[in-house]
Amino acid sequence: MSDHDILSDAEREALSAVMLEPDLPPQRVLIVDDDKDARELLSEILELQGVRCMTAVSGEAAFNILVAEAEIKKPSIGLMITDLRMGHVDGLDLIRQIRESVRAALPIIIVSGDADVKDAIAAMHLSVVDFLLKPIDAEHLVALVKHELDIK
Repeated sequence: MSDHDILSDAEREALSAVMLEPDLPPQRVLIVDDDKDARELLSEILELQGVRCMTAVSGEAAFNILVAEAEIKKPSIGLMITDLRMGHVDGLDLIRQIRESVRAALPIIIVSGDADVKDAIAAMHLSVVDFLLKPIDAEHLVALVKHELDIK
């Protein structure tokens, strides 16, 4: 320690250790699709690229997960990918519910095999990151996800 140092060596080491700790847990992607094969495929594509995922079988289940996560001080879901056409709560309904909740700023990507221009316009009005048609370009999806989660 020199005469001009404010911190002792021990304080400097403690500060360095704290600065290296991540502020947030690793960000996960919530994949929502009522089609099991589609959920598993998206999850596998992302996990092979080092992106942690969790899945939900419906819009209702996804919203419940997000509400539960909102109660945690450091939620770990940083992005949602949802299908458009699902059972009781479809993708657009789910996004509307999220936009009216404490997780309103959550980035969302829609992946759909059955959509029209009206759906795409409605999605853009709900501030989604992107609207991808199936079959998806896996490289493009991975790049979008990594960009949104700030993964290098």
